[in-house]
Amino acid sequence: MKKLLLGLLGLAATMSAMAESREIVSPSGGLKVCVCDDGGKAAYTVSLNGVTCIETSPLGVVLNFADYSSGLKMAQGEAQKIVDVDYSLRNIKRSHVSHKASEMVIPFTKDGKPVFDLMMHVSDNDVAFKYRIHAQENTQVAVVKEEKTGFVLPDGTTTFLCPQSAPMHGFARTSPSYETNYTLDDTMGKNGWNEGYSFPCLFKVQHHPQAPRGGKSNAAWILISETGVDGSYCAGRLLFAANSHLAGTQGAGVYTIGQPQKGEMNGVGDVSPAIALPGETPWRTITIGETLAPIVETTIPFDVVKPKYAAKSEAKYGRGSWSWIIGMDPSCNFDEQKRYIDFSAAMGYESVLVDALWDTQIGREKIAELARYGKSKGVALYLWYNSNGAWNDAPQGPRHLMDKSQARRAEMAWMQSIGIRGIKVDFFGGDKQPMMQLYEDILADANDFGLLVIFHGCTLPRGWERMFPAYAASEAVLASENLHFSQGMCDAEARNACIHPFIRNTVGSMDFGGSTLNKFYNADNKSGSQRKTSDVFALATAIMFQSPVQHFALAPNNLEDAPSWAIDFMKKVPTTWDDVKFIDGYPGKYCVMARRTGNKWYVVGINAQESPVKLKLSLPMFSAGSMLNLYSDTEKLEGSLKTVKLSKKQQIQISIPCNGGLVITE
Repeated sequence: MKKLLLGLLGLAATMSAMAESREIVSPSGGLKVCVCDDGGKAAYTVSLNGVTCIETSPLGVVLNFADYSSGLKMAQGEAQKIVDVDYSLRNIKRSHVSHKASEMVIPFTKDGKPVFDLMMHVSDNDVAFKYRIHAQENTQVAVVKEEKTGFVLPDGTTTFLCPQSAPMHGFARTSPSYETNYTLDDTMGKNGWNEGYSFPCLFKVQHHPQAPRGGKSNAAWILISETGVDGSYCAGRLLFAANSHLAGTQGAGVYTIGQPQKGEMNGVGDVSPAIALPGETPWRTITIGETLAPIVETTIPFDVVKPKYAAKSEAKYGRGSWSWIIGMDPSCNFDEQKRYIDFSAAMGYESVLVDALWDTQIGREKIAELARYGKSKGVALYLWYNSNGAWNDAPQGPRHLMDKSQARRAEMAWMQSIGIRGIKVDFFGGDKQPMMQLYEDILADANDFGLLVIFHGCTLPRGWERMFPAYAASEAVLASENLHFSQGMCDAEARNACIHPFIRNTVGSMDFGGSTLNKFYNADNKSGSQRKTSDVFALATAIMFQSPVQHFALAPNNLEDAPSWAIDFMKKVPTTWDDVKFIDGYPGKYCVMARRTGNKWYVVGINAQESPVKLKLSLPMFSAGSMLNLYSDTEKLEGSLKTVKLSKKQQIQISIPCNGGLVITE
């Protein structure tokens, strides 16, 4: 028996030794991915500067006709190559992207036949990979029943996650809509509300035992998401695999890719995507940094995708006003929308968003009249639409005009004829393949008719800024409407605002609809939910929250009752950016960052902590001795504008009180 056991152990060791492995190294050499086929199972690890950040994690897919997660053998592929990624895109955080990445295609076989290629893209702080699945003899189509891709995080990792909501719940059965509160600095081992987590997902690896003592690399930040999703696949979520054999020691985190929930779209459609072969999955992305800078500044969602077709017309991004956030449904009437057109014109803004119920409370003829009036003032209109076919109970109209091709194109032709700038389509509630196809169809038709598209009550955008020329922004966040509805949300506004630059807004444009200067979320500015943040905070978030189209929560009365320095700033605030820099911060506590448009930098900060945050900021983007405009708050949130001189060391000491803000610009 002893001899037999020794023989088996020797055989196991021999088999392990026969395992193939390939290493992909970033251009700088700091980020490394190792892929292997140990025991017939494909797996990978990721390390940054010699510290393992993603431990041995599974790879593979299960199809309706074959299991490609076992019995695999890595085949000989081509050597790693360096590629230059270079493109321009006006509607993301950095208008021109230029970086190098290492790429490798790693083939896998089963029973001697090619089954899939693992396509790897590794830049200095980002890993992206996807599967290209091969056809098999007469099998030219497949259903992807399960993706075995996993992410094994080291013990002690803490999580910053947004729980996915159950389907057909919430207002008018419109969930999931990526509108839930984040849990911050939480332990692993949970699965949200039993439905996993919405992308993107942020993790902090703390004091890893491999890290050198006292070194800055004894912690790492990891952002996991996906990109390149269109109508040919479903969107995914992140699930905690509590019973995985990879769990190892207590507290180890094993996360997997989850498909949509069965009940989404009122139960219509399969949760598993059907693809033609050869076919590809979306990209799985991992961004890793020793600080939060690579997370905030990443462009990986756009680096690995390509435009699907050319733009029919040049996109007209910009700023606008929006009555609904303050006045709600009653404000959607002809006279009030005309007043908001006048307000946008006075602010120098390019548009007005006419929200829900315009079809019954204003009517088409009057909308055309408003469009003509707006044109005379240099102000275009965006119109709200309900997405719904058979997947929600939302009564707001217009309804049943976006879910079918003929009705949608006829509606868009009418909008084009009267000069409408864009649409806001709401209440989607699902990530199944048919819903992804609806998103794509709306964007394709909008491009044909020269319209921009904003999605609300919707999924996370996944590379869509580069893929679809008509795409402007998505909500996919607990946005400003909740400030109107809940005093509790107003009380927590600063905390939530200090989350979005580190998670949601890192991967795509975020239509938040904030930056109000009203004291109360009500047209009389005397009642309703009371704002707890400062006016400077409102200015800072106008810069901090990135979206090329911004409909701010300002109101006509602000021309009279808001500080002149605040109104003057909001008249000039840009919405498109050439560069971004993370300066300091921590999710849910505080954030200081900078954005550049042209040659002009804006440094902004907000604070959610009870005590003021006091920092010495290095500002190399400004010349030593230059005179800077400083918007700041007292501890009583009394804002002011003053001019300060930057020191020779290009440093400035600042203090941001709780619920306060900071803006520095030339």
